[in-house]
Amino acid sequence: MWAVMQPYFKNDLMILYHGDCREITDWLSGDVLVTDPPYGIEWMKNTLGSDKLKRNAMIERKKLLGGDIANDHDTTARDDVLELWGNYKPAVVFGTWKKIRPPKVKHRLIWHKMGRDPGINPHPWYPNDEEIYLIGGGWVGKPTPTVITTQESRQHHSKFIGHPTPKPLGLMEILINKCAPGVIVDPFAGSGSTLLAARNCKRSSIGVEINEQYCEMIANRFSQGILL
Repeated sequence: MWAVMQPYFKNDLMILYHGDCREITDWLSGDVLVTDPPYGIEWMKNTLGSDKLKRNAMIERKKLLGGDIANDHDTTARDDVLELWGNYKPAVVFGTWKKIRPPKVKHRLIWHKMGRDPGINPHPWYPNDEEIYLIGGGWVGKPTPTVITTQESRQHHSKFIGHPTPKPLGLMEILINKCAPGVIVDPFAGSGSTLLAARNCKRSSIGVEINEQYCEMIANRFSQGILL
């Protein structure tokens, strides 16, 4: 049964809840969903190091737990949330070509991560892009290219924010400025990039985050007036 929760943090433009977005319904009152859900790829941060035995043990442990991101063992969490939201309400959903796209996708954008470092990579190509799926309609603004490029160092950005996969506020602001008027919702709030970008765009927002550490991070970023 769905639970009614008290906000973890709120101010004039944003309300944040701590918990599983499939058990908290307040975000369903919003107008446009903008989210970076678990992709179902069991994402793990770089575990390279000098001690091979410890590294392998860490990798096996993370596999059992589903990686470093909650509910990232498959796309169930993503698909459950989109079913709750409805296939025809406007949604901006980050994803990957490695998994089946969500249903009812109307369009696909590409996030080109120009600042992505190849790192230690055994392949002749290294990934520096992600897909962004558009569901529903009501998008506004002048026509712009479907490829959106950002230039920040992804590695340094992650360390600075304190989250493994933070999205740049500039990118999120571009996406939110294309959304129809109304409340922005992010049921996988993570580092809070969607919520902060909505604030910068003078939009109200509702977020849900399952990891309390990240809820605290979001609250601190808002309290400190962080603009990055």
